[in-house]
Amino acid sequence: MAKKNNSYRLNLEALSLKEEGIEKPSITLEFENHDEIFTIIENLKEKNPFGGKNQAVEFAIGIKLFAEVMIRNRQHSLFEDFFVEVKTFMKKLKRI
Repeated sequence: MAKKNNSYRLNLEALSLKEEGIEKPSITLEFENHDEIFTIIENLKEKNPFGGKNQAVEFAIGIKLFAEVMIRNRQHSLFEDFFVEVKTFMKKLKRI
């Protein structure tokens, strides 16, 4: 039986932008990930590797979104030069 992915919804809303008077609509993204992202966020917040818990959350969300897309598209030429390096980086990150 194949492992089922976790499903998430992310809402992104601009609170303020550098250019005044410009409004951007919010974005809602539904996606799947093989990892339980909330656990990763909590672990990184506890370890606080960047000296700020918000940065830990930003990093966790960003790297998990990026890595999942890269895994699904590992044959894409865009990823061919650094797929191995990202895999090594993720192993190093798990040791933090």
